[in-house]
Amino acid sequence: MTRPGHPDAYYRRAKSQGYAARSVYKLSEMDRRYGFLKSGQAVLDLGCHPGSWLQYAAKKVGKKGRLVGVDLQPPGVEMPPGAQFIQADVLELTAKGVRGDTGIEIFDLVLSDVAPRTTGIKDRDAAASLELSEAALNLALALLKPGGSFLAKVYFGPGVDELIRRIKRAFKLGKGHKPEASRSASKEIYLLGRGLKKAAQAPEP
Repeated sequence: MTRPGHPDAYYRRAKSQGYAARSVYKLSEMDRRYGFLKSGQAVLDLGCHPGSWLQYAAKKVGKKGRLVGVDLQPPGVEMPPGAQFIQADVLELTAKGVRGDTGIEIFDLVLSDVAPRTTGIKDRDAAASLELSEAALNLALALLKPGGSFLAKVYFGPGVDELIRRIKRAFKLGKGHKPEASRSASKEIYLLGRGLKKAAQAPEP
């Protein structure tokens, strides 16, 4: 088993294909399975550093798409043509602020690969991850169009089951998924919501 932080086959493949991180293969696998990225979409990528999800999403949405990345750190790769970057804390981000910074009123897809700075204390890290994922969902409910989709990483722990229930209530399809590219020792799972129900759209957070 490859230890966290050590190069593995996905890491070497990402480097050879010009992607910023191995996490691109988590997104690509889930996109192949659930088909949420399409040409011409407006996509918000929360926790976009180092940039591999931006790279992949840019190829899928194409020149007619709109792509916005948000992170405390700028991407470690050149931004795709036409993409925008907002340097911000997801916990402090508002839907009004996103609209004001980008001119995009409504999105087709909100992605969140954001993760807390880990302490090694399992419960504390899980709680911090849950808080970020809840913030991402609140933004998604305010920014997504009816029928839009949401995908977010979370470290499994107390409160995640309730978050999954919230997603199931808000979207026509809601479920958890662990991609093959996730390290076996990792507690992360991805929460997917497809087909936002019109009644679930929320006021701006």
